[in-house]
Amino acid sequence: MLGSRWVSTVTPQEAQDVHALVAAVAAADGVDAYAEPARRDLDAIVDGGRPTTRHLLVRDGGDLVGHALLDGENPDDAVAELSVHPAHRRHGVGGALVDAVLEESPQARFWAHGDHPGAARLAERAGRRRARELWRMRRPAPGHEAPPLPALVVPDGVAIRPLRVGQDEDAVVAVNNRAFSWHPEQSGWTTGDVAAIEAESWFDADGVLLAWDTATDDLLGFHFTKVHAVSETVPEPLGEVYVVGVDPAAQGRGLGRALTLAGLHHLGDRGLRTTILYVEGDNAPAIATYRRLGFERDAVDVSYQR
Repeated sequence: MLGSRWVSTVTPQEAQDVHALVAAVAAADGVDAYAEPARRDLDAIVDGGRPTTRHLLVRDGGDLVGHALLDGENPDDAVAELSVHPAHRRHGVGGALVDAVLEESPQARFWAHGDHPGAARLAERAGRRRARELWRMRRPAPGHEAPPLPALVVPDGVAIRPLRVGQDEDAVVAVNNRAFSWHPEQSGWTTGDVAAIEAESWFDADGVLLAWDTATDDLLGFHFTKVHAVSETVPEPLGEVYVVGVDPAAQGRGLGRALTLAGLHHLGDRGLRTTILYVEGDNAPAIATYRRLGFERDAVDVSYQR
């Protein structure tokens, strides 16, 4: 019989059970069940994590068979992500997770990573529609060789240099929040958010490239690159165009392309053969740009909401 409970923090054994469940899901599905912010919460649940995040543990006897994470930082836009152990699917675990989340937060929206058909069935059952797609694009496209990268041409009056830790964070936050004022996840950065990225094991200041106006010394844009270590879903080290932001006041100067190429050349110089990025599925201009650089779609994350 299934039993469930909501928690804000867990014992070390419960944390171990959750991480084992997440690893089993990743190994079976080939994608992580949770986005990066949720994975940070999972890493911190023994210490309490964020006070606005709650975890639902579903057990069958003594075995952890399901887990849901409910992020209530924005009460008007609660976000849920969930995972069901591959050996316990089609036994009502997913439905139990969804029902418990909706009882806790009736307006919650759900992320499904990898666009699993089981997630689509659960979303339909819960009265949620496919509202947003986040594409993962890959270079080279599966089954193809990577085309040579175009040469990096830096626009006149611009200098691109690495992040200076302890000096440039305020400028990065300001540009990010202007560039992504419309974005539900990327907007509202603080210096604390940047500090959290700098504390990640993958962070490399040399892989954070900033574009400066040489006349005014204003920050115009940035590109955070990322390198994924080998894991259940990453068979070899993997580069990522993590985030590229350009100040709206500096649009039209070719900065987006220059910063993207600067990051791609940096990752290539590190010997990384494959690079990924995430882009909104309805952002046709960005998708066209990335395709010209040799990227093609190879996975989709879906947001389901009322």
